[in-house]
Amino acid sequence: MNVSLHIARRYLFSKKSRNVINIISGISMVGVGIGAFALIVVLSAFNGLENLVESLYYSFDPQIKVMPLNGKTFDIAALPINQIKQIEGVAFVCKSLDETALVKYKEKQVVATIKGVDNSFLAMSGLDSMMYSGELTLEKQQTPTAVIGYGIADKLGCYVENNFSPLQIYAARKDVNLSSSPDNAFSINPILPIGIFAINPDFDYTYVLVPYSFAENIFERKNQASALEIGLEQGFDEEKAKHAIIAVVGNDFSVKTRYELNEILFKTNNTEKWVVFLILCFILVVATFNIVGSLTMLILEKKSDIYILMSMGATRELVRGIFFLEGLLISIVGGLSGLFLGVILVMLQAQFGFVKLQGLIVDYYPVAFEWLDFVVVFFMVIVIGAISAWIPATRVVPRELKRVDIQ
Repeated sequence: MNVSLHIARRYLFSKKSRNVINIISGISMVGVGIGAFALIVVLSAFNGLENLVESLYYSFDPQIKVMPLNGKTFDIAALPINQIKQIEGVAFVCKSLDETALVKYKEKQVVATIKGVDNSFLAMSGLDSMMYSGELTLEKQQTPTAVIGYGIADKLGCYVENNFSPLQIYAARKDVNLSSSPDNAFSINPILPIGIFAINPDFDYTYVLVPYSFAENIFERKNQASALEIGLEQGFDEEKAKHAIIAVVGNDFSVKTRYELNEILFKTNNTEKWVVFLILCFILVVATFNIVGSLTMLILEKKSDIYILMSMGATRELVRGIFFLEGLLISIVGGLSGLFLGVILVMLQAQFGFVKLQGLIVDYYPVAFEWLDFVVVFFMVIVIGAISAWIPATRVVPRELKRVDIQ
Protein backbone atom coordinates (compact mmCIF):
# COMPACT_ATOMS: atom_id res chain seq x y z
CA MET A 1 0.00 0.00 0.00
CA ASN A 2 1.22 3.51 -0.81
CA VAL A 3 1.78 5.14 2.58
CA SER A 4 1.77 8.71 1.22
CA LEU A 5 -1.53 8.16 -0.59
CA HIS A 6 -3.14 6.50 2.45
CA ILE A 7 -2.20 9.36 4.78
CA ALA A 8 -3.16 12.00 2.20
CA ARG A 9 -6.59 10.39 1.82
CA ARG A 10 -7.06 10.37 5.59
CA TYR A 11 -6.10 14.04 5.77
CA LEU A 12 -8.53 14.92 2.99
CA PHE A 13 -11.63 13.42 4.59
CA SER A 14 -10.78 13.80 8.29
CA LYS A 15 -11.97 16.77 10.30
CA LYS A 16 -9.19 19.28 10.98
CA SER A 17 -8.73 20.90 14.36
CA ARG A 18 -8.94 24.31 12.76
CA ASN A 19 -12.31 24.58 11.00
CA VAL A 20 -10.98 27.24 8.64
CA ILE A 21 -8.82 24.60 6.91
CA ASN A 22 -11.92 22.50 6.22
CA ILE A 23 -13.62 25.55 4.76
CA ILE A 24 -10.65 26.50 2.55
CA SER A 25 -10.24 22.90 1.37
CA GLY A 26 -13.95 22.77 0.56
CA ILE A 27 -13.76 26.06 -1.31
CA SER A 28 -10.76 24.78 -3.27
CA MET A 29 -12.62 21.61 -4.23
CA VAL A 30 -15.78 23.51 -5.21
CA GLY A 31 -13.72 26.01 -7.22
CA VAL A 32 -12.06 23.24 -9.21
CA GLY A 33 -15.44 21.57 -9.69
CA ILE A 34 -17.06 24.76 -10.99
CA GLY A 35 -14.17 25.34 -13.37
CA ALA A 36 -14.37 21.79 -14.76
CA PHE A 37 -18.18 22.04 -14.93
CA ALA A 38 -17.99 25.29 -16.92
CA LEU A 39 -15.36 23.89 -19.30
CA ILE A 40 -17.30 20.73 -20.23
CA VAL A 41 -20.59 22.62 -20.61
CA VAL A 42 -19.08 25.36 -22.79
CA LEU A 43 -17.19 22.87 -24.98
CA SER A 44 -20.37 20.81 -25.41
CA ALA A 45 -22.28 23.96 -26.36
CA PHE A 46 -19.67 24.78 -29.02
CA ASN A 47 -19.90 21.21 -30.29
CA GLY A 48 -23.65 21.57 -30.59
CA LEU A 49 -23.37 24.86 -32.48
CA GLU A 50 -20.71 23.39 -34.78
CA ASN A 51 -22.92 20.39 -35.54
CA LEU A 52 -25.87 22.68 -36.20
CA VAL A 53 -23.87 24.87 -38.60
CA GLU A 54 -22.53 21.80 -40.38
CA SER A 55 -26.01 20.34 -40.77
CA LEU A 56 -27.30 23.62 -42.21
CA TYR A 57 -24.53 23.94 -44.77
CA TYR A 58 -24.54 20.23 -45.51
CA SER A 59 -28.25 20.40 -46.36
CA PHE A 60 -27.41 22.58 -49.38
CA ASP A 61 -23.76 22.09 -50.30
CA PRO A 62 -22.76 18.83 -52.03
CA GLN A 63 -20.16 16.50 -50.54
CA ILE A 64 -17.86 17.13 -53.50
CA LYS A 65 -18.02 19.96 -56.01
CA VAL A 66 -16.19 20.08 -59.36
CA MET A 67 -15.72 23.61 -60.76
CA PRO A 68 -13.79 25.09 -63.69
CA LEU A 69 -10.47 26.73 -62.87
CA ASN A 70 -11.04 29.36 -65.56
CA GLY A 71 -14.32 31.07 -66.33
CA LYS A 72 -17.77 30.78 -64.77
CA THR A 73 -19.03 27.82 -66.78
CA PHE A 74 -17.75 24.85 -68.76
CA ASP A 75 -19.04 22.63 -71.52
CA ILE A 76 -20.62 19.50 -70.05
CA ALA A 77 -18.98 17.41 -72.76
CA ALA A 78 -15.58 18.40 -71.30
CA LEU A 79 -16.20 16.20 -68.26
CA PRO A 80 -16.42 12.38 -68.42
CA ILE A 81 -19.61 12.25 -66.36
CA ASN A 82 -20.20 8.55 -66.99
CA GLN A 83 -16.73 7.73 -65.65
CA ILE A 84 -17.38 9.85 -62.56
CA LYS A 85 -20.63 7.97 -61.90
CA GLN A 86 -18.71 4.69 -61.93
CA ILE A 87 -16.21 5.81 -59.28
CA GLU A 88 -16.49 3.83 -56.05
CA GLY A 89 -18.68 5.61 -53.50
CA VAL A 90 -20.35 8.04 -55.93
CA ALA A 91 -24.14 7.90 -55.53
CA PHE A 92 -25.34 11.13 -57.20
CA VAL A 93 -23.97 13.36 -59.94
CA CYS A 94 -25.81 16.61 -60.62
CA LYS A 95 -24.89 19.39 -63.04
CA SER A 96 -25.76 22.87 -61.79
CA LEU A 97 -25.88 26.29 -63.42
CA ASP A 98 -25.69 29.44 -61.28
CA GLU A 99 -26.38 32.91 -62.68
CA THR A 100 -27.42 36.23 -61.17
CA ALA A 101 -30.77 37.61 -62.29
CA LEU A 102 -33.49 40.05 -61.29
CA VAL A 103 -36.50 38.35 -59.76
CA LYS A 104 -39.81 40.23 -59.73
CA TYR A 105 -43.02 39.27 -57.99
CA LYS A 106 -45.99 41.56 -58.53
CA GLU A 107 -44.66 45.03 -57.61
CA LYS A 108 -41.55 43.91 -55.69
CA GLN A 109 -38.18 42.84 -57.03
CA VAL A 110 -34.84 41.49 -55.76
CA VAL A 111 -31.51 40.40 -57.22
CA ALA A 112 -30.92 36.67 -56.64
CA THR A 113 -28.81 33.75 -57.77
CA ILE A 114 -30.78 31.42 -59.98
CA LYS A 115 -29.50 27.89 -59.44
CA GLY A 116 -30.48 25.37 -62.09
CA VAL A 117 -30.37 21.77 -60.85
CA ASP A 118 -32.01 18.43 -61.58
CA ASN A 119 -33.87 16.01 -59.33
CA SER A 120 -30.65 14.31 -58.19
CA PHE A 121 -29.76 17.51 -56.32
CA LEU A 122 -32.99 17.27 -54.33
CA ALA A 123 -32.29 13.60 -53.62
CA MET A 124 -28.74 14.11 -52.29
CA SER A 125 -29.35 17.35 -50.38
CA GLY A 126 -31.09 17.71 -47.05
CA LEU A 127 -33.55 20.33 -48.25
CA ASP A 128 -36.54 18.12 -47.51
CA SER A 129 -35.94 18.74 -43.78
CA MET A 130 -35.41 22.49 -44.33
CA MET A 131 -38.69 23.32 -46.06
CA TYR A 132 -40.54 26.26 -44.54
CA SER A 133 -43.68 25.81 -46.63
CA GLY A 134 -44.87 24.35 -49.91
CA GLU A 135 -43.36 21.44 -51.83
CA LEU A 136 -39.81 20.45 -52.72
CA THR A 137 -40.16 19.79 -56.43
CA LEU A 138 -38.84 21.31 -59.66
CA GLU A 139 -41.76 20.29 -61.82
CA LYS A 140 -45.51 19.97 -61.43
CA GLN A 141 -47.80 18.68 -64.16
CA GLN A 142 -44.86 18.91 -66.59
CA THR A 143 -44.46 22.61 -65.79
CA PRO A 144 -41.21 23.94 -64.29
CA THR A 145 -41.50 25.27 -60.73
CA ALA A 146 -39.19 27.20 -58.39
CA VAL A 147 -38.16 26.63 -54.78
CA ILE A 148 -37.02 29.89 -53.20
CA GLY A 149 -35.14 30.90 -50.06
CA TYR A 150 -37.10 32.31 -47.14
CA GLY A 151 -35.23 35.65 -47.26
CA ILE A 152 -36.07 36.18 -50.93
CA ALA A 153 -39.69 35.17 -50.34
CA ASP A 154 -39.88 37.66 -47.47
CA LYS A 155 -38.45 40.51 -49.56
CA LEU A 156 -40.85 39.77 -52.41
CA GLY A 157 -43.85 39.15 -50.18
CA CYS A 158 -44.26 35.80 -51.91
CA TYR A 159 -46.08 33.02 -50.06
CA VAL A 160 -46.76 29.77 -51.86
CA GLU A 161 -50.03 28.82 -50.17
CA ASN A 162 -52.85 29.37 -52.65
CA ASN A 163 -50.49 31.34 -54.86
CA PHE A 164 -51.14 31.43 -58.59
CA SER A 165 -48.91 34.37 -59.53
CA PRO A 166 -45.55 33.44 -61.13
CA LEU A 167 -42.15 34.93 -60.48
CA GLN A 168 -40.76 36.97 -63.36
CA ILE A 169 -37.06 36.25 -63.90
CA TYR A 170 -35.19 38.92 -65.88
CA ALA A 171 -32.14 37.27 -67.48
CA ALA A 172 -29.56 39.29 -69.42
CA ARG A 173 -29.42 38.39 -73.11
CA LYS A 174 -26.12 37.59 -74.76
CA ASP A 175 -24.69 39.71 -77.57
CA VAL A 176 -27.12 42.59 -77.03
CA ASN A 177 -25.90 46.18 -77.21
CA LEU A 178 -27.47 47.94 -74.24
CA SER A 179 -26.98 51.40 -75.69
CA SER A 180 -28.68 50.62 -79.00
CA SER A 181 -31.52 48.36 -77.80
CA PRO A 182 -32.04 48.57 -74.01
CA ASP A 183 -35.59 47.21 -74.28
CA ASN A 184 -34.29 43.87 -75.57
CA ALA A 185 -31.44 43.55 -73.07
CA PHE A 186 -33.37 41.16 -70.83
CA SER A 187 -35.57 38.17 -71.41
CA ILE A 188 -38.57 37.82 -69.07
CA ASN A 189 -39.25 34.26 -67.96
CA PRO A 190 -42.19 33.32 -65.71
CA ILE A 191 -42.00 30.41 -63.28
CA LEU A 192 -44.39 29.43 -60.50
CA PRO A 193 -42.92 29.38 -56.94
CA ILE A 194 -44.04 26.17 -55.25
CA GLY A 195 -41.85 25.89 -52.13
CA ILE A 196 -39.84 27.96 -49.64
CA PHE A 197 -36.75 26.62 -47.83
CA ALA A 198 -35.20 28.09 -44.67
CA ILE A 199 -31.56 27.19 -43.93
CA ASN A 200 -29.59 30.31 -42.95
CA PRO A 201 -29.21 33.84 -44.36
CA ASP A 202 -26.30 32.79 -46.62
CA PHE A 203 -28.70 30.65 -48.62
CA ASP A 204 -32.13 32.08 -47.79
CA TYR A 205 -31.35 35.54 -49.19
CA THR A 206 -29.40 34.24 -52.18
CA TYR A 207 -30.86 31.27 -54.03
CA VAL A 208 -33.83 30.44 -56.21
CA LEU A 209 -33.80 26.79 -57.30
CA VAL A 210 -35.16 26.04 -60.78
CA PRO A 211 -34.88 23.06 -63.19
CA TYR A 212 -31.52 22.88 -64.97
CA SER A 213 -33.21 22.87 -68.40
CA PHE A 214 -35.09 26.06 -67.48
CA ALA A 215 -31.84 27.78 -66.37
CA GLU A 216 -29.83 26.81 -69.46
CA ASN A 217 -32.61 28.17 -71.69
CA ILE A 218 -33.14 31.53 -69.99
CA PHE A 219 -29.39 32.20 -69.63
CA GLU A 220 -28.63 30.93 -73.15
CA ARG A 221 -26.03 28.44 -71.90
CA LYS A 222 -27.03 25.26 -73.67
CA ASN A 223 -25.14 22.19 -72.39
CA GLN A 224 -23.07 24.32 -70.01
CA ALA A 225 -22.75 24.16 -66.24
CA SER A 226 -21.20 26.13 -63.40
CA ALA A 227 -20.33 23.01 -61.41
CA LEU A 228 -20.77 19.29 -61.08
CA GLU A 229 -22.18 18.47 -57.65
CA ILE A 230 -21.53 14.98 -56.32
CA GLY A 231 -23.14 13.04 -53.50
CA LEU A 232 -21.51 9.95 -51.97
CA GLU A 233 -22.79 6.77 -50.45
CA GLN A 234 -23.44 7.06 -46.73
CA GLY A 235 -20.22 6.85 -44.71
CA PHE A 236 -17.90 6.87 -47.73
CA ASP A 237 -14.66 8.81 -47.22
CA GLU A 238 -14.81 12.21 -48.97
CA GLU A 239 -11.05 12.55 -49.38
CA LYS A 240 -10.78 9.14 -51.02
CA ALA A 241 -13.57 10.00 -53.48
CA LYS A 242 -12.05 13.43 -54.12
CA HIS A 243 -8.69 11.98 -55.21
CA ALA A 244 -10.42 9.44 -57.43
CA ILE A 245 -12.41 12.24 -59.11
CA ILE A 246 -9.29 14.37 -59.60
CA ALA A 247 -7.66 11.45 -61.41
CA VAL A 248 -10.62 11.39 -63.82
CA VAL A 249 -11.26 15.13 -64.45
CA GLY A 250 -7.62 16.20 -64.75
CA ASN A 251 -6.00 19.57 -63.96
CA ASP A 252 -8.51 21.89 -65.66
CA PHE A 253 -11.00 21.62 -62.81
CA SER A 254 -11.04 22.40 -59.11
CA VAL A 255 -12.35 19.58 -56.91
CA LYS A 256 -13.33 20.49 -53.35
CA THR A 257 -14.99 18.64 -50.49
CA ARG A 258 -17.84 20.14 -48.50
CA TYR A 259 -15.44 21.08 -45.71
CA GLU A 260 -13.11 22.88 -48.14
CA LEU A 261 -16.02 24.86 -49.60
CA ASN A 262 -16.64 26.35 -46.13
CA GLU A 263 -13.15 25.97 -44.67
CA ILE A 264 -12.92 29.47 -43.18
CA LEU A 265 -16.26 29.08 -41.40
CA PHE A 266 -15.40 25.72 -39.83
CA LYS A 267 -11.87 26.81 -38.86
CA THR A 268 -13.27 29.96 -37.25
CA ASN A 269 -15.78 27.94 -35.21
CA ASN A 270 -13.05 25.58 -34.05
CA THR A 271 -10.69 28.44 -33.18
CA GLU A 272 -13.40 30.21 -31.15
CA LYS A 273 -14.04 27.01 -29.22
CA TRP A 274 -10.43 26.58 -28.12
CA VAL A 275 -9.92 30.30 -27.41
CA VAL A 276 -12.85 30.16 -24.98
CA PHE A 277 -11.38 26.93 -23.58
CA LEU A 278 -8.08 28.69 -22.83
CA ILE A 279 -9.87 31.62 -21.18
CA LEU A 280 -11.80 29.26 -18.92
CA CYS A 281 -8.55 27.43 -18.15
CA PHE A 282 -7.13 30.68 -16.73
CA ILE A 283 -10.22 30.92 -14.51
CA LEU A 284 -9.61 27.31 -13.46
CA VAL A 285 -6.01 28.24 -12.60
CA VAL A 286 -7.24 30.97 -10.25
CA ALA A 287 -9.73 28.59 -8.65
CA THR A 288 -7.19 25.79 -8.30
CA PHE A 289 -4.57 27.96 -6.61
CA ASN A 290 -6.77 28.08 -3.53
CA ILE A 291 -5.17 24.69 -2.98
CA VAL A 292 -1.87 26.47 -2.26
CA GLY A 293 -3.38 28.27 0.74
CA SER A 294 -5.24 25.18 1.92
CA LEU A 295 -2.14 22.97 1.81
CA THR A 296 0.05 25.60 3.47
CA MET A 297 -2.32 25.82 6.42
CA LEU A 298 -2.62 22.03 6.59
CA ILE A 299 1.17 21.64 6.68
CA LEU A 300 1.39 24.12 9.57
CA GLU A 301 -1.34 22.25 11.44
CA LYS A 302 0.29 18.85 10.90
CA LYS A 303 3.75 19.83 12.20
CA SER A 304 3.45 17.31 15.04
CA ASP A 305 2.52 14.57 12.54
CA ILE A 306 5.58 15.45 10.46
CA TYR A 307 7.77 15.18 13.58
CA ILE A 308 6.31 11.75 14.48
CA LEU A 309 6.72 10.45 10.91
CA MET A 310 10.33 11.61 10.77
CA SER A 311 10.99 9.97 14.17
CA MET A 312 9.59 6.71 12.78
CA GLY A 313 12.05 6.84 9.88
CA ALA A 314 9.94 8.47 7.18
CA THR A 315 11.96 10.04 4.38
CA ARG A 316 11.64 13.63 3.24
CA GLU A 317 10.26 12.40 -0.08
CA LEU A 318 7.48 10.51 1.74
CA VAL A 319 6.45 13.60 3.71
CA ARG A 320 6.50 15.81 0.62
CA GLY A 321 4.53 13.15 -1.24
CA ILE A 322 1.78 13.19 1.39
CA PHE A 323 0.98 16.86 0.91
CA PHE A 324 1.51 16.76 -2.85
CA LEU A 325 -1.00 13.91 -3.13
CA GLU A 326 -3.36 15.76 -0.78
CA GLY A 327 -3.47 18.70 -3.18
CA LEU A 328 -3.80 16.37 -6.17
CA LEU A 329 -6.73 14.56 -4.53
CA ILE A 330 -8.52 17.86 -3.97
CA SER A 331 -8.16 18.61 -7.70
CA ILE A 332 -9.22 15.12 -8.79
CA VAL A 333 -12.28 14.90 -6.52
CA GLY A 334 -13.40 18.44 -7.33
CA GLY A 335 -12.65 18.09 -11.04
CA LEU A 336 -14.43 14.75 -11.46
CA SER A 337 -17.46 16.01 -9.52
CA GLY A 338 -17.71 19.06 -11.76
CA LEU A 339 -17.17 17.02 -14.91
CA PHE A 340 -19.87 14.47 -14.11
CA LEU A 341 -22.35 17.20 -13.14
CA GLY A 342 -21.54 18.97 -16.41
CA VAL A 343 -22.04 15.76 -18.43
CA ILE A 344 -25.39 15.15 -16.71
CA LEU A 345 -26.52 18.71 -17.49
CA VAL A 346 -25.44 18.38 -21.14
CA MET A 347 -27.26 15.06 -21.50
CA LEU A 348 -30.43 16.51 -19.98
CA GLN A 349 -30.25 19.53 -22.29
CA ALA A 350 -29.76 17.29 -25.32
CA GLN A 351 -32.68 15.08 -24.25
CA PHE A 352 -35.22 17.60 -22.94
CA GLY A 353 -34.03 21.00 -24.21
CA PHE A 354 -34.43 23.01 -20.99
CA VAL A 355 -32.73 26.11 -22.42
CA LYS A 356 -35.11 27.31 -25.12
CA LEU A 357 -34.38 29.57 -28.10
CA GLN A 358 -37.06 31.79 -29.57
CA GLY A 359 -37.40 32.64 -33.25
CA LEU A 360 -34.33 30.69 -34.41
CA ILE A 361 -33.71 27.60 -36.51
CA VAL A 362 -33.88 25.24 -33.53
CA ASP A 363 -36.24 25.28 -30.55
CA TYR A 364 -33.55 24.78 -27.89
CA TYR A 365 -29.85 25.44 -27.48
CA PRO A 366 -27.89 22.66 -29.23
CA VAL A 367 -25.28 20.70 -27.25
CA ALA A 368 -23.16 17.66 -28.05
CA PHE A 369 -20.95 15.80 -25.58
CA GLU A 370 -17.63 14.37 -26.79
CA TRP A 371 -15.40 12.11 -24.71
CA LEU A 372 -12.29 13.82 -26.05
CA ASP A 373 -13.43 17.04 -24.35
CA PHE A 374 -13.88 15.13 -21.09
CA VAL A 375 -10.34 13.73 -21.33
CA VAL A 376 -8.84 17.13 -22.23
CA VAL A 377 -10.59 18.94 -19.36
CA PHE A 378 -9.65 16.23 -16.85
CA PHE A 379 -6.03 16.37 -18.05
CA MET A 380 -6.00 20.15 -17.55
CA VAL A 381 -7.44 19.75 -14.04
CA ILE A 382 -4.70 17.22 -13.19
CA VAL A 383 -1.91 19.41 -14.62
CA ILE A 384 -3.07 22.62 -12.94
CA GLY A 385 -3.80 20.76 -9.68
CA ALA A 386 -0.36 19.12 -9.71
CA ILE A 387 1.35 22.49 -10.15
CA SER A 388 -0.65 24.08 -7.33
CA ALA A 389 0.09 21.11 -5.04
CA TRP A 390 3.77 21.04 -5.97
CA ILE A 391 4.38 24.62 -4.79
CA PRO A 392 3.63 24.13 -1.05
CA ALA A 393 4.96 20.56 -1.12
CA THR A 394 8.37 21.78 -2.31
CA ARG A 395 8.45 25.18 -0.58
CA VAL A 396 6.65 24.91 2.76
CA VAL A 397 7.33 21.25 3.66
CA PRO A 398 11.17 21.56 3.41
CA ARG A 399 11.03 24.58 5.72
CA GLU A 400 9.08 22.61 8.32
CA LEU A 401 11.42 19.65 7.92
CA LYS A 402 14.38 21.93 8.76
CA ARG A 403 12.62 22.97 11.94
CA VAL A 404 12.15 19.31 12.84
CA ASP A 405 15.86 18.70 12.28
CA ILE A 406 16.71 21.66 14.55
CA GLN A 407 14.51 20.27 17.30
